[in-house]
Amino acid sequence: MERENDRKALEEERNDTMPHGAAEKGAPHPYRLVIVTGMSGGGKTQACRFLEDLGYFCVDNLPPVFIPKFAELCAHSAGHIANVVLVVDTRSREFFDTFVHVLEDMDRDGQKYELLFMDATDAAIIRRYKETRRRHPMAPSSRLSEGIAKERAQLAPVRQKATYIVDTSELRKAELKTKIIQLFGNPDGVKMNINVLSFGFKFGVPMDADMVLDVRFLPNPFYIDSLRHKSGAVPDVSEYISKWPVTQEFLTKLDDMLTFLMPQYIKEGKNQFVIACGCTGGMHRSVFVAKHIYDFLGARGFQTTLEHRDLMKNDVREHVREEV
Repeated sequence: MERENDRKALEEERNDTMPHGAAEKGAPHPYRLVIVTGMSGGGKTQACRFLEDLGYFCVDNLPPVFIPKFAELCAHSAGHIANVVLVVDTRSREFFDTFVHVLEDMDRDGQKYELLFMDATDAAIIRRYKETRRRHPMAPSSRLSEGIAKERAQLAPVRQKATYIVDTSELRKAELKTKIIQLFGNPDGVKMNINVLSFGFKFGVPMDADMVLDVRFLPNPFYIDSLRHKSGAVPDVSEYISKWPVTQEFLTKLDDMLTFLMPQYIKEGKNQFVIACGCTGGMHRSVFVAKHIYDFLGARGFQTTLEHRDLMKNDVREHVREEV
């Protein structure tokens, strides 16, 4: 019951990252220490990937005896390491036996930490190991179920000290990411990075594109002598492309689609999304549409970057560089 009360208090105050006793010891910089442990196959690796995306510095398979000293170094790192994740599990073998004692010593010394225990049912763990064909660390030459039972018994005292217990048995990857963000993310949440890219089809389609827009159906300024050597970012070129009804209708539909789709991808858990706009050479129409998307999404608070991949592969004599 006492540990349960401590867990609730930590969850309510998890943005307060000053270690216990920091004021007395004169530690100049706050930090947040998260110790990740749990069952093999319980989702520790995936959780750490999401924590790294949140900006945490992750150290895997650290022997428990080194945790207090490492925490002290982080506290005196001149602010260079503010959020730290230490992964401790049964791979430490004989070192793991000291884990509970180390945590008890930290509690007694007032060193603040949060213990995330990743768990799953035996059936879920067995299924995952069968899919990956990996050996369980506690069952190198015996039945998988026996290794899981040994590990669960060894981890029982650690589980009782957990600040957060996450059961991943029925969680999808996106749901786990949402849970990690709720527990350890910034108050403003995590924004998806949207990379808007213009390109020319004659130079190849970008391999990393999540969405490819073929805008070769729009009126082409290339056939207007006064516009041929100007990019799609130059005002008179953009005015030429945008004046046509087909362009206006396309942009209206495009804006509606982006307004609907981007929140859906964020909800799904994507942290990066590449929108590639292509025309023949990547100089006029694709540049125009890419800039439109960049301005449209940026005005609505999305974290967006803009790149013209193939622009300078053409005979460009006038271009307006965007503020990105």
